[in-house]
Amino acid sequence: MPPQRERRSPENPERLYILTGDDSERAPLDLVTLIVAQGEASPMAQPEHSAILRLCTTPLSVAELSAYMALPFSVVTVVLTELLATELVQARAPIVRSALPDRSLLEAVMHGLQKL
Repeated sequence: MPPQRERRSPENPERLYILTGDDSERAPLDLVTLIVAQGEASPMAQPEHSAILRLCTTPLSVAELSAYMALPFSVVTVVLTELLATELVQARAPIVRSALPDRSLLEAVMHGLQKL
């Protein structure tokens, strides 16, 4: 179970600005992109970087990371962009359920098995 963090107060946006800095280019991530850690955080890493690397030992979506860390999606995407640039995390497309097999094919197989 990921650690619960206290929600950031809206009266103190300085820390969020420090994390995001000026408006820089962001990786093309969406809410369902899966993130997996590929390395360890350095001792000098920001707490948010370390937290993401600890949480992502198994794949987590960007939305889940945002919720666990109590940070806005936009801030999480900036932090993830930095981690992607240093190759400490890997972004994966979400796992899509395959289409259901054709019902007529399943019925044909079932009837074939019944005739045996």
